[in-house]
Amino acid sequence: MSVRVAVIGAGIMGADHARIIASDIPGATLQVVCDADAARAKTVADATGAADAMTDPLAAIARPDIDAVLIASPDQTHRPLSLAAIVAGKPALCEKPLATTSPECLEIVASETNAGRKLVQVGFMRRFDPAYVEMKATLAYGRIGAAMMFHCIHRNVAAPDWFTPDMAITNSAPHEFDIARFVLGDDPATISAHQPGTKTGAPVFMVLATRQKRLVDIEVNVNAAYGYDVRGEVVGETGTVSLRAPVNSEINTALTQATAWPKDWRPRFADAYRLQNQAWIRAIHGGGAVADGAADAWDGYMATLTGECGVRALAAGAPVAIEPAARPSLYARAHGG
Repeated sequence: MSVRVAVIGAGIMGADHARIIASDIPGATLQVVCDADAARAKTVADATGAADAMTDPLAAIARPDIDAVLIASPDQTHRPLSLAAIVAGKPALCEKPLATTSPECLEIVASETNAGRKLVQVGFMRRFDPAYVEMKATLAYGRIGAAMMFHCIHRNVAAPDWFTPDMAITNSAPHEFDIARFVLGDDPATISAHQPGTKTGAPVFMVLATRQKRLVDIEVNVNAAYGYDVRGEVVGETGTVSLRAPVNSEINTALTQATAWPKDWRPRFADAYRLQNQAWIRAIHGGGAVADGAADAWDGYMATLTGECGVRALAAGAPVAIEPAARPSLYARAHGG
């Protein structure tokens, strides 16, 4: 039978998820689109063929004709909606962050632990991006020896005036925090954070030292101007492996050769979102809730905790130790470090 999904949040990401569930996922049915703005919920529901539109997310989760929920609502709603899904015994795919603070993340971890099963998958979609998947496989097969360093770049065209350096660490960098754990199979032990100069909106540069003595450097530049650009290179003992972003065309004219940059993350990671959602639905059909290789609630906690430590490191001008809580046995085989 088809998995009947409620998408909660009909903004940019929610609308994209609704379209993916409705058109690209065998074995899934988009049953409900829910948003605080009734008109927006109806617009997205009509565009994607959802059976219903509504404004109450808790009522959407409780509906008997809903088997699973996809949470793409504002960040501060992720914790209560994830907890509601756990109480209802329904799988949830929650966009990052799992919650806005690490103690709130641990509430979700505790709720799952009490339930005795994982029900929340966190939307760190890069784990399904073909380039990162190949990078991880290259390390696993030993083709470049043991990993020593991981260089990460995350650039956006422009950020609004209210976007702070702390937000670059807690809102943008968690994708790098998570993918570093995923690719390396290693947890961060310390983080330092720095900003060049005093210009408003300047990049933030972070360095993680891992438990296994690897180094991960992360540049987050939310005002790069030229386009959306994500890069990564793992340096191993006998070689390197780098991401290669998909390029669909190359233009030659007026003595120049050029390729285009996307204006945001969606073109670059379109395949990753589709593959992530397909894997989630397959996991549910198989009796689970978290796809193999996907981020679970513990991984969501680690990303949020690392961001909090990064903010402290930026303020202190010195490295800060990352000291997670004891990991429950439910997460003994967590997909990160």
